[in-house]
Amino acid sequence: MRVKIPRWEIAVICSALLFPGTSLSAQEVGQEEKEVKEMRQDVEQLQQDVRQLREEVRRLQEEIHGFRHNSFPQCGADTVAPYVPHHFIHRLGIEARPQYVFPTNPFLQGENERWKPIRNSFAAHLKYSFKYRPNTCADRIYGGAYQGFGLAFTTFGDKKQLGDPMTFYVFQGARIARFHPRLSLNYEWNFGISAGWQPYDNDYNSYNGAVGSRVNAYLNAGIYLNWSLSRYFDFIIGGDFTHFSNGNTKFPNAGVNTTGAKIGLVYNFNREEADLTKSLVHPYVPRFPRHISYDLVLFGSWRRKGVYVGEKQIASPGSYPVAGFNFAPMYNLNYKLRFGISLDGVYDGSANVYTEDALVEYDAGSGSSRRKFLVPGIQHQLALGLSGRAEYVMPFFTIGVGLGTNVLGRGDLRGLYQVFALKINVTRNSFLHIGYNLQNFQTPNYLMLGLGFRFNNKYPKVRH
Repeated sequence: MRVKIPRWEIAVICSALLFPGTSLSAQEVGQEEKEVKEMRQDVEQLQQDVRQLREEVRRLQEEIHGFRHNSFPQCGADTVAPYVPHHFIHRLGIEARPQYVFPTNPFLQGENERWKPIRNSFAAHLKYSFKYRPNTCADRIYGGAYQGFGLAFTTFGDKKQLGDPMTFYVFQGARIARFHPRLSLNYEWNFGISAGWQPYDNDYNSYNGAVGSRVNAYLNAGIYLNWSLSRYFDFIIGGDFTHFSNGNTKFPNAGVNTTGAKIGLVYNFNREEADLTKSLVHPYVPRFPRHISYDLVLFGSWRRKGVYVGEKQIASPGSYPVAGFNFAPMYNLNYKLRFGISLDGVYDGSANVYTEDALVEYDAGSGSSRRKFLVPGIQHQLALGLSGRAEYVMPFFTIGVGLGTNVLGRGDLRGLYQVFALKINVTRNSFLHIGYNLQNFQTPNYLMLGLGFRFNNKYPKVRH
């Protein structure tokens, strides 16, 4: 009996007998490709697991750091940190500031009632401040920033002619460089109001050509070394510069400028020993979202005006109103810097005022004209300018400078102008504006007291 075998089976059997290695190799290749594919999948999964593990480690480090310092160092707009006590270190400090008085006018040079130059001053300061704890997110961003308010008593050794003013001010400082966990180089600025001056008076204080008002603005800036002696005490020593002026609201307004040393002691109420050591854990700081914001400032003030008649300057009998606006698109580069261009409009009621002629009656005692100054049309008192702006951003405060020129303006309103401004945060998108406008880098123009609004603000909310 014959068995019939299909032809395809015969072909397969013959191929296997003739080329046994070929079939085996094909099977092995297919198996290897499958293994390589599985291996790639395993590597990708392993990489994903490593990334997740790194994220968990980072979060664990932040939690450990937060419990260690009773705070949560996370920051960013999407971060929600629960309330915990002792977010800040509270501080109380005392300072002594011996100063040299710059002889910027004849009164200070010695042309006064005593015929002695006023060369020295001394100031005693009492200051309260609070600062972010070391090794937190805010501390890492702002370099150990602190802020607060202070009270100062200043004497020039001549109470009758110049007075012994009391000053109330706000201040802020931060670290410039750190040499050791306990030693750093810091900066600090002060801004406030001083009262108790003895101003110019035709009958009782006619020599005083430096100060024209009982209340003057106070500006101070300096650098110093901060040495942490212990958990509670810091010792500071450095130098500073001080300027007193009334912002051209009254005449005379020569002002008083001083420079000298500062030495003090600061008590830290709730600082811990761990705050004085370098932490091995660094808080996570989110990447800053670079963006363009828009600042709108509305301001107003008042000013006195002086007109030269021959070689003498005659002061106006009264004050003139000032009002204006700034609109500034600002590019926010990082957490601390922004810059841009500002459109500046101003109405200056004192611009281009004049007398009827050069031969006016002049009261040498009062330093003013007996005739009224004449006010030109409003078109001579309006100006529109463009200025470049740069701002240094810190918690609660922003310091800005500007340099510009009036595109539209006549007479007194032509030329370059400079702006120095302090912005104090009220809400996330509003701020108080305190500024000072100068002309041609030397002539005081007017104060800029107003309110500002910020649009398209994407600045992250920094948690501490």
